[in-house]
Amino acid sequence: MEETYLLNVEGVKKKILHGGQGELPKFQDGSKITFHFQTLKDDFERTVIDDSREAGIPMEIIVGKMFKLEIWETLLSSMRAGEVAEFWCDTIHTGMYALVSRGMRRIAEGRDPLEGQKHRCGMGNMFDYHSTGYADLDELQRTPQPLIFIMELFRVEEPSAYKRDTWAMSKEEKLAAVPVLHSEGNRLVLRKEFAQAAAKYQEAVICLRNLQAKEKPWEDGWLKLESLVTPLVLNYCQCQLELGEYYEVLEHTTELLQKHNDNAKAYFKRAKAHAAVWNEREAREDFLRVAHLDPSMAAAVKKELKQLGERMRKKHVEDRKRYQGLFQTPRGP
Repeated sequence: MEETYLLNVEGVKKKILHGGQGELPKFQDGSKITFHFQTLKDDFERTVIDDSREAGIPMEIIVGKMFKLEIWETLLSSMRAGEVAEFWCDTIHTGMYALVSRGMRRIAEGRDPLEGQKHRCGMGNMFDYHSTGYADLDELQRTPQPLIFIMELFRVEEPSAYKRDTWAMSKEEKLAAVPVLHSEGNRLVLRKEFAQAAAKYQEAVICLRNLQAKEKPWEDGWLKLESLVTPLVLNYCQCQLELGEYYEVLEHTTELLQKHNDNAKAYFKRAKAHAAVWNEREAREDFLRVAHLDPSMAAAVKKELKQLGERMRKKHVEDRKRYQGLFQTPRGP
């Protein structure tokens, strides 16, 4: 079935490739739309730019949450469940696609979609994105052009019908969710379910980072949120220590200490991670800094330094034996 017609929107054409079922869903504020999409250039080869099926996870957007590519809400709102449709969209609707695609690709790669973004007004941020980090998207930014979107609508859920992801929450909902996530993480730690606890702490940090992105760094609002972030990051790092993810701990504690260079607990956790990966000098420096910043932790530091010394001596003995075995001349028959 292929029926082409114009939506009541300038610069948009729709072609139904496969009809859906039932009535048109109710698209109200807060509804969650789940769908697959494919983005193509409007050229002879119909070059594929993005395909959500390659990531294996359908796309989700929340109606009314100001998704950067506003036209997608309009396109999806014309579809029935199970429908597959092709939309041609003129340049007036596709100018933001490169930035949206950049964020989606970063998420698929397990990276922060806001990484490297400065805190500036919306217009300023547009000028900061001189490069997206992807050559094909850089080309789209330089020369905006019409695009084709092929979409398959799976379902539309009312706001009360699903557990809302934290990114889709309002500011007040995120602030209310943070202590709940913190408490759930602590409960899971007591049960020694460290991976699940780390996920709770991480989700709470993401909530707060999203709110911080709307504040000016180092001003009162930003600092209040940062005071909530710090203990969550430390708890997350403790879970990663228990799980043996030492380089993860080194990354997050170092990032924390770049902003808060007097945090003894961050130095302590980083020192333990350094010790675990045999960075003796760095571990000793961090442990000594802990004792200097917080004398109440001196006993714990002394114990850790003793254990570090014993582990390093044992390692040196084992290394010596191994190297001696390598260079010994084998005896003849």
